[in-house]
Amino acid sequence: AFADMMNETAARLGMSNSHFMNATGLPHAEHYSSAHDMAILARAIINEDQEHYAIYAQKEFLWNNIKQGNRNLLLWRDKTVDGLKTGHTAEAGYCLVASAVRDGARMITSVFGTVSESARAAETQKLLTYGFRFFETRTFYKKGQELAQAQVWKGTVRQAKAGLGADLSLTLPKGQLEKLQAGMILNPQLTSPIAQGDVIGKVEVKLGEEVVHSADLIALEAVEEGSFFRRLWDSISLFFFGLFN
Repeated sequence: AFADMMNETAARLGMSNSHFMNATGLPHAEHYSSAHDMAILARAIINEDQEHYAIYAQKEFLWNNIKQGNRNLLLWRDKTVDGLKTGHTAEAGYCLVASAVRDGARMITSVFGTVSESARAAETQKLLTYGFRFFETRTFYKKGQELAQAQVWKGTVRQAKAGLGADLSLTLPKGQLEKLQAGMILNPQLTSPIAQGDVIGKVEVKLGEEVVHSADLIALEAVEEGSFFRRLWDSISLFFFGLFN
């Protein structure tokens, strides 16, 4: 039953190359995942459960006078590393999903199939060094920040505040971010009622003419239906608006 819950969560997160048969990670013919899916899972843990994630930075744990050391060797070698999870079976080899933060940017790495604890740490360190050296991250807009006001028909107010449900951040090879441009497209015929969180447009980030990322613009506040006369007048206005647009 717990494995069923794991698979449901994996599907929600978009982990399309994973299927779980147990909660231990022990081998099973139908139990598998990919390095990319483990990175997706790591990102979800970091973003959705920060209190839980903080546990992974602990170097050791003492219980009943027994000290258990963290097997992530990078916690001792790189002060920017704050997680995440080691693993080992004969079939999978020595695995490590790790994460580090430098200059406000977070990097997640996922390494499968190495031959030892030291090897997985060394390969992970190479990936982190490469990622931070050759890539950069920028946050274009913050979650909940008012980015625009969209016209609303038949409502108690004429404008709805539009923003994002999550930070809009991109990581690209260094030098590419300066070439990006972000723009907003609002639904031109929004009618009340509008609930907080309803999608009312989108943000597009472009590199030249190519859209490299898009995100939904949502209503930051609810807009209730207006009076009978407001709705009647706006219905007439929308009719003519539709004729000429």
